[in-house]
Amino acid sequence: MQHIFPYTSRLLDRPLPELSPDDIVTFLRDNPHWCESAPYCADCGEIELTAYRLRANPPQPPEEVITRMIHPGVRLLKVQWSDLPALLHGEKVSPQQEEGFVVVYGDGKGEIEIFSPTGHELLALKLVGESIDSRRTAEQGGVSIGHIEAIIDQAESRGLIISPPSRLIRAFTSETVVDERYLRARIFTLQWHITQACDLHCRHCYDRSSRRAVELFEGIRILDDFYDFCRHFQVRGQVSFSGGNPFLHPDFTALYKGAAERGFTIGILGNPTARQDLQTLIDIKHPAFMQVSLEGLAEHNDYIRGAGHFSRTIDFLSVLKTLRIYSMVMLTLTRANRDQVLPLAEYLRDKVNLFTFNRLALSGEGASLASVPPGDFKQFLADYLKAAAANPIMGTKDNLFNIIRHEEGAPVSGGCTGFGCGAAFNFVALLPDGEVYGCRKACLPIGTVHSDSLITIYESSPAGAIRDGSSACFHCELRPVCGSCLAITTGLGLDPFTALDPYCFKEPHYQHHCITKEQP
Repeated sequence: MQHIFPYTSRLLDRPLPELSPDDIVTFLRDNPHWCESAPYCADCGEIELTAYRLRANPPQPPEEVITRMIHPGVRLLKVQWSDLPALLHGEKVSPQQEEGFVVVYGDGKGEIEIFSPTGHELLALKLVGESIDSRRTAEQGGVSIGHIEAIIDQAESRGLIISPPSRLIRAFTSETVVDERYLRARIFTLQWHITQACDLHCRHCYDRSSRRAVELFEGIRILDDFYDFCRHFQVRGQVSFSGGNPFLHPDFTALYKGAAERGFTIGILGNPTARQDLQTLIDIKHPAFMQVSLEGLAEHNDYIRGAGHFSRTIDFLSVLKTLRIYSMVMLTLTRANRDQVLPLAEYLRDKVNLFTFNRLALSGEGASLASVPPGDFKQFLADYLKAAAANPIMGTKDNLFNIIRHEEGAPVSGGCTGFGCGAAFNFVALLPDGEVYGCRKACLPIGTVHSDSLITIYESSPAGAIRDGSSACFHCELRPVCGSCLAITTGLGLDPFTALDPYCFKEPHYQHHCITKEQP
């Protein structure tokens, strides 16, 4: 008996009759005088018996999880006394007669946890166990959907809830890239250009068209649609507000709040703004990051972005640091500024969290600028990698860095979006007028939210074609972490679905062993 009821057996005032473990708990409830000095011993016995059974026969989660479920090792026990987990853990407490719950949790590996669940944990177990809709619960409770989802997420992080894996899986893999981090997307980003209004007029701007700004009621509907998208594909949603300059949208704060209320991670791609503008957003939800742009050192940057922009941006980075907002600086790489990239990165070393670059896409007004000659690009990347080894702010976003890593036998990275070219895979760009692009700079539309849901758009043939990328990359083993850049290929007037990225310097005889698989 003592190996099943190690604590309860010490509470008894007299020996028990010969009974089965189940009958012992029932007997103690029916005969409280058997342990008058510890009237809570029946509850303790039930907890210990439950823990023993979970330890002796650990329940295993199913191999395939279709929908959210309570972990099969969770047992929720109703008890009549308080502080019993603490008592069983050897703490000196005095249980009080008070109805409550105790969770006995076996993780399936032999480890047992006994604890008093919080109100939020009980709510999560009820919502998931009874398949109650989060949106309806939020409406009834007068709270945001994001608040309810956060409660469930917290219970999941403790192991009480199991969610299905992301349904966003690459339709191809390779013998070289087998790490699931690069094959299954767990976060999906909606890069949302809410307005074309901008306080700058950059010489490389890829879109100066007069699309109308999204209206607030449309924006709220889009956020609800995105919430449904994330639930359908079992991913966490991120909204990256962009423009133009999103701060110039009259309803930016309301749209930001709408995204926060739905539990999305929020980023901002914009221009320097007033500290109070940021504080207003922080009071709603702290942004995950803010990205601004610099195009080189002061003189060249101000030639591209306007007089005084460099100094304003440097001052703004200081504001971001003070407000503890993760800061990112993006540079558009051109022939004119390539020699300023490394000096700029060194200048920014202590001023920003992340510095990276995109190659110039020859679209919009950027078509009038000169891009880096393809023959020079490999050496540029090699020099950049060498500098990045000693400068922690330097990110390696360009997919073609992985060619050098592969040649040197070094581990590959996730490239542009964590999955090489993630266009229409783990992100899409939504324009102010509702048009959806697989990649904003590639100018490849895949639908409009005014006629279709994001789920329908994502599952469409145009989106699938963008995810597949160029047929020139189909047999390359680096395809899952590269796929070249559709925006560059398109900007050079080539067919993005058949042409090789002109900047690709991978030896042809290495391009093999890419495996196509059926999309689940």
